[in-house]
Amino acid sequence: MTLSIRRAQPPDAAALAGFAARTFFETYADANDPADMADHLSAKYGETIQDAEIRNPLASYLLAEVEGGLAGYAYLLFEHAPEGVALDRPVELARFYVAREWHGRGVAQALMTACVNEACRGGGNTLWLAVWQENARAISFYRRAGFDLAGTVKFKLGSQWQNDHLMTLALDPVEAGEPFAPR
Repeated sequence: MTLSIRRAQPPDAAALAGFAARTFFETYADANDPADMADHLSAKYGETIQDAEIRNPLASYLLAEVEGGLAGYAYLLFEHAPEGVALDRPVELARFYVAREWHGRGVAQALMTACVNEACRGGGNTLWLAVWQENARAISFYRRAGFDLAGTVKFKLGSQWQNDHLMTLALDPVEAGEPFAPR
């Protein structure tokens, strides 16, 4: 398996939008109202939406590719803290998804390493994320990656409010490893 991780570019917007919507749907559709899922997907995913996010100078999309095909992605937001929570130089890991067919094959671990490196290169001291309290697989992965529970935040999916765990990881730029690609 040849795995590579790179930053998304504007021409990636359409493929990323489709992949992101698919992985979100696969992860949450069984546990949520179909109308709420449809509302969320249309509000958050689309070529125009992902293109704007890719072009955001305070964000970074990382794409994990296996044999040239998209296997996972992560979306980081720099200088962004959860509402009402003080964090030292925060970087939000706003989205982190690996396609089901790549679960358990090292893609998520490599992508997380790239996220930590990217957050450090961007000047972050704290990497944080929100994860649905009912997503045991993701919570377990984030704990193994070194994240600690730090509170609770709300997430709106369509018309429904859900509780997410707030998890944080202290960053050490000295130990972050080599950059995976120049910016």
